Amino acid sequence: MVKLNKIYTRTGDDGTTGLVDGSRVSKADPRMAAIGDVDEANSAIGLAVIALGTPAAGALTRIQNDLFDLGADLATPGEDFTPSQMALRIVPEQVARLEAEIDAMNDTLAPLTSFILPGGSAAGAALHLARAIVRRAERTAIAAAESVPLNPAALAYLNRLSDYLFVASRFVNQTTGGDVLWVPGGSRQ
Repeated sequence: MVKLNKIYTRTGDDGTTGLVDGSRVSKADPRMAAIGDVDEANSAIGLAVIALGTPAAGALTRIQNDLFDLGADLATPGEDFTPSQMALRIVPEQVARLEAEIDAMNDTLAPLTSFILPGGSAAGAALHLARAIVRRAERTAIAAAESVPLNPAALAYLNRLSDYLFVASRFVNQTTGGDVLWVPGGSRQ
């Protein structure tokens, strides 16, 4: 359980931050960039939850919790990605759950005949924004994984989450006016 009595500690004033094992790294470390992007993605999903205001937001709230776990996973050094009392780790079952939910939503959608523009409705646009941020989080996590071992399931989760958010935006938009289709070269004249 987390207990925060004081928000500031001054320990990061030297430009470093602590990892789960107590070691310290630069706040500019690629691992920290990935953790920051995951946090930003989580915040964007929070905006989507507010925009939705429906039971669908329950799944997104669960995903927000997963993203906190994923941030802890990224902040835990080592090559053993087995979850334990001391190490929060994303597991393949969480990726599989996203896949099942993607498939369930996608089964209700018409096939795509064009690329779509981010938008459609306020909730759809919020989901698209979250999707774009998750894609960046995945890129920065992959960049960090080039220099330190990171949990492959965490990387897969980020990859699948961007797919989830894309399909969720289409799912929401199908009842609020539909997707906005890309018209290649449509504004040239």
